[in-house]
Amino acid sequence: MDDRLIVALDVPNALAGLELAEKIGDAAIFYKIGLGMLTGGGLALANELKQEHGKRIFLDMKFFDIGATVEAAVRGIAQYDLDFLTVHGDPHVVRAAKQGAAGSNLKILAVTILTSLDRADLDAGLIRPGDVTEIVTTRAARAFEAGADGVIASPREAALIRALPESAGRLIVTPGVRPAGSDAGDQKRIETPATAIANGADHIVVGRPIWKATDPRAAAQAIVAELP
Repeated sequence: MDDRLIVALDVPNALAGLELAEKIGDAAIFYKIGLGMLTGGGLALANELKQEHGKRIFLDMKFFDIGATVEAAVRGIAQYDLDFLTVHGDPHVVRAAKQGAAGSNLKILAVTILTSLDRADLDAGLIRPGDVTEIVTTRAARAFEAGADGVIASPREAALIRALPESAGRLIVTPGVRPAGSDAGDQKRIETPATAIANGADHIVVGRPIWKATDPRAAAQAIVAELP
């Protein structure tokens, strides 16, 4: 199975997530579980898919707090033997997360700028002026310097991040991926699956185009078939 596709289980609870994973079957081996399912049994589902079904798991928590709190939270997650965990890309957060993950196989992925945001959103949040792509690339470089195993960025920025000297041996994971003709939803900086991989992404994250499809398995297969 091609693990470059990560299916986002953006459904209400663990039962719905497990049902969706069963529908997809062997068309996907990697799943993302995020905050939206945290109170709906998300950690239990992550553990079940990993331990009982042999799937890879990306836990998308986007931790951001003081270093001691982040370190403790990540140490707790690391005991589940999952694959990826997101934290915000601020260097102090990344360093604390890496300390919390020490001794485990958990990869720490740093969020650069959310793919649902554009320059107007950054202005509203008082983020410094400048081109979004340049800010993303700078945040990625600083996250790598702080020890991040990889970064989360839009596929539009993947090529520039891959060109960074600091990116050697690091992961680039891209949400904001939509098959041609799909509704963009709340994503603003999007590209197709093939373009994302061609731009240097190691993994693409796709949610709604799969879980909203009449046949989620076929939708996942079509995306994998499109990858170069």
